[in-house]
Amino acid sequence: MTAQTLEATDRLAGRNLIAGEWNDAGERLETINPSTGSVLGTYASAGEAQARAAIAAARDTFDNTQWSRDPRIRSRAIHELADRLEERVDEVALMLSRENGKRLPETTWEVSTTVDWLRYAAASALVLDGGRSSEVSPGVYFQTGREAMGVIGIITPWNSPVILSMRSIGPALAAGCTMVVKMPGQTALTNTLVAEIVASTQSIPPGVISILTEGGNEVAPTLVASPDVDMISYTGSTHVGRAIAAAGAATLKRLSLELGGKTPLVIFDDADLDVVMNNVIAATCLMNGQFCLTGSRILVQRSIADRLRPMIIEAISNLRAAPSEDPTGDLGPLIDAASAQRVDEIVSSAEKYAKVLVRGGVVVDDERPGGAFYQPSLLEVDRLDVPVVQDELFGPVQTFEIFDDEADAVRMANGTSFGLGAAVFTTDEWKARRVTRNMRAGFVWTNCWGVIHEAFEEGGLKQSGYGLLCGPSAITEFQDTKLYAQVAPTAG
Repeated sequence: MTAQTLEATDRLAGRNLIAGEWNDAGERLETINPSTGSVLGTYASAGEAQARAAIAAARDTFDNTQWSRDPRIRSRAIHELADRLEERVDEVALMLSRENGKRLPETTWEVSTTVDWLRYAAASALVLDGGRSSEVSPGVYFQTGREAMGVIGIITPWNSPVILSMRSIGPALAAGCTMVVKMPGQTALTNTLVAEIVASTQSIPPGVISILTEGGNEVAPTLVASPDVDMISYTGSTHVGRAIAAAGAATLKRLSLELGGKTPLVIFDDADLDVVMNNVIAATCLMNGQFCLTGSRILVQRSIADRLRPMIIEAISNLRAAPSEDPTGDLGPLIDAASAQRVDEIVSSAEKYAKVLVRGGVVVDDERPGGAFYQPSLLEVDRLDVPVVQDELFGPVQTFEIFDDEADAVRMANGTSFGLGAAVFTTDEWKARRVTRNMRAGFVWTNCWGVIHEAFEEGGLKQSGYGLLCGPSAITEFQDTKLYAQVAPTAG
């Protein structure tokens, strides 16, 4: 399938990949283009039977092959997977833009960056931590070693399904695991392209990766409940993360959970306001505000609030929601009309306690049909105990909040249950160090926002989850540590 055929194809079919074989069983559901409201195609929604078959294949491959024992083979396989994905970057990016509404430059970045992340994982497979070894007393030897954990259940969201699935797949492969990947129904056709790429990677044995798409709720619970699945790697909402943690307790399953966020952008009075404005706008437009690291809270020092407020109002008022393939748009549609309506209702409720600085809303016109488009909103609030401050909204809505000094900034920034990301804007390096040191967040940026790299760990604090992905620690997430002890016959 090529980008050209995508242009000419009215209806496409999404499929599931189980142990190297295509599986079309299950209810057929539709996937919708939120930019147009039209049907892109249909897909076979996987259920419990497909999940159990995929788990069995992964278990058998892990237990009865040499996959987990040769890192050179795994490194070559991951490199080949990266090669196959790199050959189809434009095709995958176009389909993803059509299915989840992200602007085409964003989806192109996502897919091309995924290639880089896979290559990092491939290199990491060759330098795995070999553990420690020591003669602890004459003739008595202890050694620790790391080995692949086993079968991994990977559950990914619709906002960045390519990079967030491969963020777990890459290090899990490097560690020597096998896996079942549950992907969301909203991006079923993109998922099928990913599955095609996996299937075309000849150096990955068939049972190592199965990819299932579902529009219901059978595959994920089956993965979490199965005693043959050793670990769940989940990216998504805190609400679902809690449910996974509770259900996984029955089998004492290892968990890696990257959950919701409520990222504050803390702006001091000595900040470079050009830098501030660029980041404030990017932090609401990226992924159309449907991002766990969306900069949804703008915290401004009181001494510059009156200067910065009109600048932000003007910038947000001039943003334009447009179809995902429109190069003149600033942001695309939300994932569906129901999400746009939900966000609008949140803003309406907030008008009871917040000052409306920019009242966006649902937009429907000839260019933007379907009801999924939402113009950004900006609300000024002076308290922390309100939903628009405390809840992850998953839409282009920001709060404008005022603080007095460093201590107040830290108190307010830490004033939610989330701890995924935070950003500080100041030209005083030591102020930045003091403030970022006291912020309870897994990602903390200074004079920037949203900058990430595959060689450095990602993870949240508090209700934003636990576990690390990317960087060297990502490999150990998918490994167990074993202790070996030996006593020489003549010892003692």
